[in-house]
Amino acid sequence: MGMKEQKQDDLFATFKNTMTKLRLIGLFCILAGLGIALTKGYFFGIVQILLTFSLIALGAFCLFAERYIRRPSGINNDGVYQESLSSRGLIAWLMGLFLTGFYIVIYLGNDFKFTNSSGKKTSLHDLFHHHLYSWLDPLAYPLTGKAADNWFFYGTMYTIAILIFGMRMLMKYRNNRYQIIRTLSVMFFQLGFAYILPNLLKLFHQPEFYFSYFWPLKAEYLYPSTWANTYGVGVYFLAFGVAMSFVATPLLTFLYGKRWYCSWVCGCGGLAETMGDSFRQHSDKSLRAWKIERWSIHLVLSLITITTLSLWINSVSSGALFGEISHQLSKSYGFFIGAIFSGIIGVGFYPLLGSRVWCRFGCPMAAVLGMFQKWFSRFRITSNGEQCISCGNCSTYCEMGIDVRWYAQRSQNVIRSSCVGCGICAAVCPRGVLKLENGSLTSRYNLSESI
Repeated sequence: MGMKEQKQDDLFATFKNTMTKLRLIGLFCILAGLGIALTKGYFFGIVQILLTFSLIALGAFCLFAERYIRRPSGINNDGVYQESLSSRGLIAWLMGLFLTGFYIVIYLGNDFKFTNSSGKKTSLHDLFHHHLYSWLDPLAYPLTGKAADNWFFYGTMYTIAILIFGMRMLMKYRNNRYQIIRTLSVMFFQLGFAYILPNLLKLFHQPEFYFSYFWPLKAEYLYPSTWANTYGVGVYFLAFGVAMSFVATPLLTFLYGKRWYCSWVCGCGGLAETMGDSFRQHSDKSLRAWKIERWSIHLVLSLITITTLSLWINSVSSGALFGEISHQLSKSYGFFIGAIFSGIIGVGFYPLLGSRVWCRFGCPMAAVLGMFQKWFSRFRITSNGEQCISCGNCSTYCEMGIDVRWYAQRSQNVIRSSCVGCGICAAVCPRGVLKLENGSLTSRYNLSESI
């Protein structure tokens, strides 16, 4: 063996040993972070919280780096159908059960009553507040001026998940400028507009407002009771929400397609694109799923539209027309759609059904954006069918269940109302067949009729 080959082998062995150590360091940091979180008497208050999250983030960074940085730049989906987590194996089922249980506790914990060892009536919320939520009090008081409750705990965990798994996205797609910018965008909007700002508003005794959500996704922002009970600067926030719903949404969707919201701003999409990236291949690509999707998502949009209109009519008529019906309708919508569908099923079933179940089958905002994208938008995904080798990567990794290969094989533009413009289909294509583009309305369809 020559000296040059020997140096290459030594360099490879050193690199491999470094990566192995990186994995061990990552696991150690995560375990240390969890240990600090459970430790009493050594670390207190905000120091304990910062140490916990910092060590967990550092550990995750090391594990992600060991997986992706050790290989040449390019998208690494090796073993996606062999690993238990990403192939609906035992770990995936356990994670699904954990996420489902987590959402049940967050959304419905107050409804589960029981008698504790002291003979007093209590609920799951009380139990978790005493043993878990209160751990975040040192962070909650400076941010909100109040003790941590289930929603503060949920918002914190949600944001941490997007930030940590956002790091994974940045490493995995580090050779793709579009994916890097898009990932940084959802991380920024979640941290700033959906976490820090709403909590600071509570600290200054202003109405809590989430600037990255608006009607019909955040339905209560257009309810008459919200407007009647909002004061001061909160009225301007609600006006901002109305402007985003009825002015900015059509305009931005015309210019950029629904990707401006679903893949760049929305917190639901942010979690799906970061933590849910490992499960995007589970989306159902069948024609039957497409038919269900078209009915279900527009049914939810119709339901929230009817609910909102009935509440306003009832408000104007002082309850003379619908009585309690409209209020019961809004409560039912909040429970079955807001809690069960979007939360418990939408996120809890990530490891089994894919990361965009809610976005694809239920989100009313996605339905509105989809209608504009389908008929009044400059956005399309173009394809060069002569270069397509029918590998199927584009269809496999489409989280919205679109059979992209079908379009690519025929050199047809992909103009589907469900497409969120994540760009993964173009990123995983080995031949550069697909391209996200904006163009004139008249040149969108290259067929005599739309599909």
